[in-house]
Amino acid sequence: MKFGPASPADAIGGVTVHTLRQGALVLKKGTTIGPEEVEALTKAGVKDVVVVRLEKGDVSEDVAAASIAQAVAGEGVNVERAFTGRANLFAARPGVLVVDRGAVDRINGVDEAITFATLAAYKPVVEGEMIATVKLIPFGVEGRLRDAAVAVAGHDTLRIAPYVIKKVGVVSTLLPGLAPKVIDKTLRVTAERLAPAGATIIAERRVPHDETVLATAIKELLGLGAELVIVFGASAIADRRDVIPAAITEIGGAIEHFGMPVDPGNLLLIGSAGGVPVLGAPGCARSPVENGFDWVLMRLLAGIKVTRSDLTGMGVGGLLMEIVTRPQPRTVPDTEGNRNVAAIVLAAGRSTRMGGPNKLLAELDGKKLARIVAEQALASKASEVIVVTGHQADLVEQALDGLKVKLVRNPDFAGGLASSVKAGIAAVSDAADGAIVCLGDMPLIDAQLIDRLIETFEPDRGHLIAVPVSEGRRGNPVLWSRRFFGELMTLDGDIGARHLIAKHAEVVAEVPVEGNSAFLDIDTPQALEAARRS
Repeated sequence: MKFGPASPADAIGGVTVHTLRQGALVLKKGTTIGPEEVEALTKAGVKDVVVVRLEKGDVSEDVAAASIAQAVAGEGVNVERAFTGRANLFAARPGVLVVDRGAVDRINGVDEAITFATLAAYKPVVEGEMIATVKLIPFGVEGRLRDAAVAVAGHDTLRIAPYVIKKVGVVSTLLPGLAPKVIDKTLRVTAERLAPAGATIIAERRVPHDETVLATAIKELLGLGAELVIVFGASAIADRRDVIPAAITEIGGAIEHFGMPVDPGNLLLIGSAGGVPVLGAPGCARSPVENGFDWVLMRLLAGIKVTRSDLTGMGVGGLLMEIVTRPQPRTVPDTEGNRNVAAIVLAAGRSTRMGGPNKLLAELDGKKLARIVAEQALASKASEVIVVTGHQADLVEQALDGLKVKLVRNPDFAGGLASSVKAGIAAVSDAADGAIVCLGDMPLIDAQLIDRLIETFEPDRGHLIAVPVSEGRRGNPVLWSRRFFGELMTLDGDIGARHLIAKHAEVVAEVPVEGNSAFLDIDTPQALEAARRS
């Protein structure tokens, strides 16, 4: 292949290496020079143009890319027509992408002119999804190099394994304290996971966390024709002799491997019974967020056997994401039960809906609202109480006179609630494990409720957000683990943090409450009168 500048007349048959712009003339990179191009170049006053010419034995970039792409495409893979030296490959059907890593490496090792890239092996794909690309870097390549790349490829370098398992049985074990809605959500999330594969839950069972009862349930699902059984334990699997593995072996099944180097997903167990795979799901499988369970589940649905070596080989790339329940190094010693919780009282608002007066200075039973809330926070188990002031700060702070609270002024209070949340969070001491955000206009919140929220806050059990709830309705105050301080500091305007509660639903602990205390805020004169009458 020859490369270099040539006069327009001598460039005939060559391919432009660069896009050329001169005056009104635009000659794109990759254009083959013919008589028309020579005339246009001459008219534009171009003296030289850089072109590349193929020599005997060379093949063009498109021909080479197409040849290699066709060579690697196995079952379920379509190859798009090559263009500008690139041939893209697409999934012809939904399934799991299977890649021969050795073949990919051999192709890329033939010559620097030839590149081949794919999606990650075992990625679930949908029909029409781009899964790989062959790209020739120069405009052509020696035929022998193209032939070498084709020779080392081998058929089925890439293939789409179709989903073959369609019938799934699910068993959930029960222990006191496991709410039915947790299992309902787990089933919904599991059904959503199975849907892209065309698989469905044909039956589900809820049984006590006992190996004999569980063994019977698994056996029953197998008898109903389940091609895969998933067991969600009320308690995480701790050992090969635990309830779930014991139940599998009790019916003559085998445990193939327990544990995987993927986080989240460490406590996955894979076994089989009667030739049917049985999965002991890790706790993270209850969440729709991708985790190690997905990696194994989708392979099994595609009929791909998952061996012990497959699982142990997942360590590189197995740290999937930062999850809020993952332990973090601490800079100070833990306090009892990780319950060193600060209370933040937001008392900076302008009370616009009150029609003039500052609601935080309104009185209830002879005390101003801001003081009532601050006193209840001080009477609770909160380690410190921070009061954020802003509008009429001097008057609000006078109302708190004599109370052992940390006063923080928010100069941006007019910007909305978020600015006060951020001011409060920024003032929390480094020793605190979390903070409970109280609204200064909710005078019916008492120390008992604050204490119940603090007692519910258990990071070691994944309870990182605590909220009061009545008849499915969530109220205030809300306790936040330090894990969420960074996200709370991104809030803006007059919108609170409800979206963060929804985002991190898997770590929300609900505290049942009676009455209206967690819901009554004094926003209007009418609400104030209602509180005085209650």
